[in-house]
Amino acid sequence: MIHAEGVAEVTDATFGAEVLEAGLPVLVEFTADWCGPCRQLAPVLGAIAREEADRLKVVRIDVDHNPGTASRYAVLSMPTLMVFQDGEPVRSMVGARPKRRLLQELEDVLPAGV
Repeated sequence: MIHAEGVAEVTDATFGAEVLEAGLPVLVEFTADWCGPCRQLAPVLGAIAREEADRLKVVRIDVDHNPGTASRYAVLSMPTLMVFQDGEPVRSMVGARPKRRLLQELEDVLPAGV
């Protein structure tokens, strides 16, 4: 399912194919319906998903409905942002942040501009 912001929703069942086997780095937002900061982050992630589509895939996973993946990666706080590259988590960030700061934090894991 793709939300209005352009960020795809993944589940425990689709996480492997959508994230671990993706050709691009993948930014995963571990989120929950009750999480206020997650809602604040949604437009930021949507903008990054659109602007960086050639270098980065952005998805979200609801931890309440998909506890297996959250447990596997020891996600305890919402929102947690994790970057996966070649099937491995390479960066983890907790909490909402402005777009500029998030892009700065992602710069060294993104491939050079295409």
